[in-house]
Amino acid sequence: MRTRALRVGLTGGLATGKTHVARLLASLGCRVLSADQVGHEVLLPDGEAYQNVVGEFGPGILDPDGSINRRRLAAEVFDRPDRLEKLNSLVHPPVIQREEAWLAGLGPEDIAVVEAAILIETGSFRRFDRLILTVCPPEMQIQRYIDRSRGTEAEARARLARQMSLDEKRRYAHFLIDTSGSREDTDRQVREVFQQLQQAAV
Repeated sequence: MRTRALRVGLTGGLATGKTHVARLLASLGCRVLSADQVGHEVLLPDGEAYQNVVGEFGPGILDPDGSINRRRLAAEVFDRPDRLEKLNSLVHPPVIQREEAWLAGLGPEDIAVVEAAILIETGSFRRFDRLILTVCPPEMQIQRYIDRSRGTEAEARARLARQMSLDEKRRYAHFLIDTSGSREDTDRQVREVFQQLQQAAV
């Protein structure tokens, strides 16, 4: 008999379909939390990371209303690993605190899925019972990024170059969902993974 929710991490590289998989898992009955959304919340003026981030990166990252302009903040850390590491050190602890509080509020019958881009890189994957990895070929990642964000191929390749490769991430995953085929094929894989999670949650 489980005493807490089954904790599942959902991760993947740039534009590999994490959000679609998260939505489908939610529709199947999983409780789903987006770490990216939580990251937005802790950077709001009343958020836990706001004061420290503004103190570190200066008032130039602020909009006239006092809120953090995420595009300007991203520009501060783009291609500057030391600054990105500093930003992560300010944002990740309160994000993890919120995630843990959310997880603690769930029942033992729940399957709790946290969708996060860098679960493996930060070591956060160790907090989860199972890890799902979404994958697709690099050229497909690049095209999806361009289509989704109207960015350039150069931007997409630069982002990919800064990420841990999907091949490396595969070593940590309990489940792989290959999103390179049709939407129906992806959905079939998600339902199969969900059935296995149900079995693990008993």
